[in-house]
Amino acid sequence: MSVGVLLMTHEAVGRALISAAHHVMPHLPLQVMAVEVPAQSDPDAMRTLTARHAREMDHGDGVLVLADLYGATPCNIGLSLAALGVHLRVVSGLNLPMLLRVLNYAEKPLDELAEIAASGGRGGILIDHA
Repeated sequence: MSVGVLLMTHEAVGRALISAAHHVMPHLPLQVMAVEVPAQSDPDAMRTLTARHAREMDHGDGVLVLADLYGATPCNIGLSLAALGVHLRVVSGLNLPMLLRVLNYAEKPLDELAEIAASGGRGGILIDHA
């Protein structure tokens, strides 16, 4: 069994990150899916759709939801899934280093993967010394 990874993003962001991850790692060691929330979508309909996808991805170890922007609709939908009985953790601020770090620690349990995701996302940020 393993943790499922669900990207909750604005349009085109999730697919682009999965494509980039495949470029770096041709075989992804975890099941990764993106739910992209269109600008004019009905949040309740998206929540129902997302809950169904999350339940399908949970093979006993839970689902790690990686959201692109805290406070935005995709993240809020991800956060609301726990109230629907989905076993998950949510981490916002999704970037490619975060996703790759999670994929490199695929054997870790859900709670630890959430910490690894946050650490990977922060660690992938650099400010030059110009």
